[in-house]
Amino acid sequence: MNKLFSIFCLSALLTAVPAIAHEMHGQAMHGGIVAEAGHAQFEIVSKDGGVSVIVTNHGAPVASAGASGKLTVLAGSSKSEIELKPAGENRLAGQGSLPAGAKLLISVTLPGKKPLQARAVVK
Repeated sequence: MNKLFSIFCLSALLTAVPAIAHEMHGQAMHGGIVAEAGHAQFEIVSKDGGVSVIVTNHGAPVASAGASGKLTVLAGSSKSEIELKPAGENRLAGQGSLPAGAKLLISVTLPGKKPLQARAVVK
């Protein structure tokens, strides 16, 4: 009976872990704006005239070494582009600002992968 109970507890634990990871998926972990492209999740954070993009895959960091990207910002009738370069383990960064209500198009190319694109709106 104890063996059966142990197997039941283990299976319950193994099914709960993916549910918890999925619960965090799509939520901003750094106070930014979340945009998704396939399995990749981008969190766009604007602070002090700079923009950071944190790249994850279901909560796990995705290495940004060798990656490149561009963030297109559409605010009213103006359009600007922010070049993104690797800036840490799973982060790309560039200089620019994100005005409230702006529409964002992010394009990121990770080494050896097809380009990923996602859209978001600044709140």
